[in-house]
Amino acid sequence: RMAAAPPSYCFVAFPPCSKDGLVVFGKNSARPRDEVQEVVYFAAATHDPGSKVECTYIEIEQVPKTHAIVLSRPSWLWGAEMGANEHGVCVANEAVVTREPASESEALLGMDLVRLGLERGATAKEALDVIVALLEEHGQGGNYYEDGSSCHTFQSAFLIVDRNEAWILETSGKYWAAEKITEGVKCICNQLSLTTKIDAEHPELRNYVRSQGWWNGDSDFNFSEVFSLAHDHLACCSGRESLEKQGGDVSAQAMIDVLRDKDSGVCVDSESFLTTASIVSVLPQDPSFPCVHYFTGTPDPSRSIFKPFIFVDDVKLVPKVQSPSFGNDDPAKKIPRFQEKPDRRHELYKAHEWARSLLENDQDKGQKLMRIMLDLEKQGLEAMEDILTRTEVLDPAEVVDLFYDCVDTELKFFK
Repeated sequence: RMAAAPPSYCFVAFPPCSKDGLVVFGKNSARPRDEVQEVVYFAAATHDPGSKVECTYIEIEQVPKTHAIVLSRPSWLWGAEMGANEHGVCVANEAVVTREPASESEALLGMDLVRLGLERGATAKEALDVIVALLEEHGQGGNYYEDGSSCHTFQSAFLIVDRNEAWILETSGKYWAAEKITEGVKCICNQLSLTTKIDAEHPELRNYVRSQGWWNGDSDFNFSEVFSLAHDHLACCSGRESLEKQGGDVSAQAMIDVLRDKDSGVCVDSESFLTTASIVSVLPQDPSFPCVHYFTGTPDPSRSIFKPFIFVDDVKLVPKVQSPSFGNDDPAKKIPRFQEKPDRRHELYKAHEWARSLLENDQDKGQKLMRIMLDLEKQGLEAMEDILTRTEVLDPAEVVDLFYDCVDTELKFFK
């Protein structure tokens, strides 16, 4: 039996479900419990012709120009679980299991494709085109976890969003199908969700599944039915109802509340998996307003706070949410891989471990600390709301230290 895919959840809400002409995106990243996620920023860059880029396992051709990106990523790998670029494109991925076993041979990880889509796509559709072209050229495969004892492989699904539209992209090997979304609320989780509404697909997709005997060509082509292992691809999304209940009012706060919900299963805290990081992005449909991306940088959103980031030139880097770098000595880069596990905890992660033990051992103190933290988060949300509703243009100097200052303040409370 193939190992279960980690139960991450991704959401997007469009008007009329979301408020004031905003597109709201969110993801809880469920990963092995002890894995550390870091939040990292890379400036836009130009690259020499013929240069290569070293992804998690393989090297591929670099492009002449890459966009500025901010990522939340497991700190041992090159790609990302989720992130955004300077053009207001957000991408998140899901590990999925299909009837085709995922390849163990090292290729691009779904998480590498998240980053590559963000670096190379200025719209959601461009990011989708980048991802499927790279899938065709290099394939997907390799270990999803930092685990030297066994290889965990999955196929990938993606939620790709910009200010105007979203694409749900689901893959199996190099084959894929995608659906375009422009209104309402959508959720994807760790199982296939595309059915008969397919707006773009691999040119050979239908011939391939026919040749495998998975579809006879007579019935409607249903992607999930054809590619799922069992017939139990339910509408997996427990968080979707909560968002739809908001009735035209989905905001950053509403998305955060859904991501914090343990009862619905959206906030995963199980024996094997934990929500190790979360993101919420607010993309105004009016391009004169900036997009705001909130990251936790720490596990369990019900005990973490969402801190805002806005793309501006010379944005201040935040080493306190970056894991130590081991360069070429990193066991993830040596063959055989993962022979040991270095300590990848960053400063904010360590502070949270302390806070977590406080919450567990001294409830009064813990709850008091949590109230202070949530108050800090609320101030951030209100300040961002002000930026998104005022008439004058944002002065970049006002937000160049934004994420840095929020992380700094959070750490001071822990001290």
